[in-house]
Amino acid sequence: MYQIFRVNKVVSLIPALALVFLSYTISSGQKIKRAALREEMDSILLAHVDRGDIPGAVVQIKKGKKRIHRQAYGYARLYDSQKRVLPDPEKMTVNHIFDLASLTKVIGTTTALMWLVDHRQISLDDPVAKYLEAFNTPEKMGIRIRHLLSHSSGLYEWYPLYYRASSRAESYSLIASLPLKYKLGEDRHYSDLGFVILGQLIERVSGMTLDQFMEQKIFKPLGMRKTLYNPQQKKHFRKIAATSHGNPYEKRMVYDSTLGFQVKGIDPEAWNGWRTHTLMGEVNDGNAWYANGGVSGAAGLFSTARDVQKVIDLILNPDRVRPFISKKTIDSFLSKDQYKNGLGWMMDTTYSFIRGGPEGSFGHTGFTGTSIAVIPACNISIVLLINRQHTGLSDQGLYYNVGPIREQVFKAVLKYCR
Repeated sequence: MYQIFRVNKVVSLIPALALVFLSYTISSGQKIKRAALREEMDSILLAHVDRGDIPGAVVQIKKGKKRIHRQAYGYARLYDSQKRVLPDPEKMTVNHIFDLASLTKVIGTTTALMWLVDHRQISLDDPVAKYLEAFNTPEKMGIRIRHLLSHSSGLYEWYPLYYRASSRAESYSLIASLPLKYKLGEDRHYSDLGFVILGQLIERVSGMTLDQFMEQKIFKPLGMRKTLYNPQQKKHFRKIAATSHGNPYEKRMVYDSTLGFQVKGIDPEAWNGWRTHTLMGEVNDGNAWYANGGVSGAAGLFSTARDVQKVIDLILNPDRVRPFISKKTIDSFLSKDQYKNGLGWMMDTTYSFIRGGPEGSFGHTGFTGTSIAVIPACNISIVLLINRQHTGLSDQGLYYNVGPIREQVFKAVLKYCR
């Protein structure tokens, strides 16, 4: 009997031991893959820093609840305004704040609109004219909130507002007065001006300034303590990655007709408020800085990789965050439209930063070198912050193209995803 009992006991332990072995094997495999991914990230980003393509970067990769990799590379500030290497460059850290540029559109403005929709203060199909009287014209009364979010309103892609406006109120009036450049709903034409107007709509509906609304309703509840507009005004925010030396490329956009941005009726010589110093904590985007006091729905937010991740975590796992924005609302913003994109978020997987991603992948990019790529099918996300403008313009008058870096990083993460 004793021998039979012992045999049975050993037999009953076999499944448990197998489970332990399987768990150990899976865990070991994950550690190996994670180490390989970290090594590949180091190889990609250090190579570009060492070649001088970019001054520095921060990358953060997260899968589920686990942060797989977070690392800083290179320098937060390397050059002076004459593009000379500083005698004591400032090294990049994971805590440095970056000018998010157009990531403002998704981390700030789109998230704020999700909140307003979820709290039934607006509907995506409401006419913009319901809230902004200046849009109550024969040409613009058909524009819905959805059109602005999907970049299909027909508004200009870009316009140097600062030539005719010096405040948010003047910017809003100027945009409303401009004729449509395209037929409403005809196609997707990525428009900064549309998101400036979404910022105005948020202010009108909430009764707060845009920066107040963002801070009180989005950033504080999510614990985003280092996400804000105009950090140069806050003395305790000292770790800020430098961006451009003035606005040389935007000046080219106004003066150089070969770039395709020139606007009829604008005399380039009529305004000359261009900055020439190295920007640290001043938003690079000219419309946000010169015409909107640093606060805009299109650009102006500064943040860290850790804070940006908190919005991504909310979107991927809304049930894990205290009641804030429902999954139903989030899903409505991340449903592909006829332009192959979501509302605010980019979802067309032909874009380099999410090229080849599984269905449902989404993200966004920013002109300063920032980007987000999210793969819901694998519950994995990438925050890549590069201060590419700090290197200055090339001899061809362009900033270094970080598209290939984004694509390299995304492909490396896709391998871990599988």
